[in-house]
Amino acid sequence: MKIINSIFIIDDDPITVFGIRKMLDRTVEFNTISTYGNGKLALDGILKVLKNGKAIPEVIFLDINMPIMDGWQFLEEFIVLPIEEKVRINIVTSSIDPADYENWGHYNDKSHHLITFNTKPIKCSEIAAITKPAE
Repeated sequence: MKIINSIFIIDDDPITVFGIRKMLDRTVEFNTISTYGNGKLALDGILKVLKNGKAIPEVIFLDINMPIMDGWQFLEEFIVLPIEEKVRINIVTSSIDPADYENWGHYNDKSHHLITFNTKPIKCSEIAAITKPAE
């Protein structure tokens, strides 16, 4: 498997962040992981990376229910950024609301990025498959 340069985890639940990090440590080769407690902090991090000419994250794990800026608001801002590379965005949610699944379809159709919809908890057996860079 290719070494992933950068992974972002955007989730306000420290237990989920801890679990995803542990699974990634065991199953995926990567250089860095950055974590953010809401979409605004993550968007600011991505804008800083773009401004400094550094590589954007290849894989993002994104919760949709967060304070300040939720996952949908983050996606709205992210998909219009001048990013040519295709990013794998894994929506990770415990939501069972059909509207969330419809929103995923909306953003998936609107973007060149690979956006997947995953339900919590993510299993260790699934983590490697959803952490491959988008092609």
